[in-house]
Amino acid sequence: MAKTLHDESAVAVDGTEAAVEPARPTLGAQRTPRRRTTRLDSVLAEAKETAYRSVLEITPEETVGTVHHIRGEEDRLSTHLFECTLPGYRGWFWFSTVARAPRSKKATVCEVGLLPGDDALLAPEWIPWADRLRPEDVAEHAEGHDGESDEDAEDSGAEKNNEETEEASADKE
Repeated sequence: MAKTLHDESAVAVDGTEAAVEPARPTLGAQRTPRRRTTRLDSVLAEAKETAYRSVLEITPEETVGTVHHIRGEEDRLSTHLFECTLPGYRGWFWFSTVARAPRSKKATVCEVGLLPGDDALLAPEWIPWADRLRPEDVAEHAEGHDGESDEDAEDSGAEKNNEETEEASADKE
């Protein structure tokens, strides 16, 4: 196919025209982003006490365990992890993310909270109601609205008995 720079269609060898999509500009070869291994910042690693105090602002001291981990997130950004000892939270960690400005020797707290660890018990992934609904559920729901169910009949009978008892007690007075 021969195509000029300004043509929107190309001419095939047999003389027919064929539509050609305009080429999209590229910015060079696609590069996959590389993630550098982040070295642990010594100032942030020494800020364990600052991180610990910030966690104590959101939880009592008895809920923070003795296990402590630190992980470098980015340059001048680290997260301190403290074991959570709350009942029902086995495998969870209180966290405090700390950072520092370039050439600064003071760590500041960015955020604190609770994160699940590798062996933490997590809730199952949420499924929308429409996706959870089965055909037999729809059939049961439709049958319940067509006629009065046994429970509804029992409830209305109990209400009538209560009304009769109240009327009888009012007549005695």
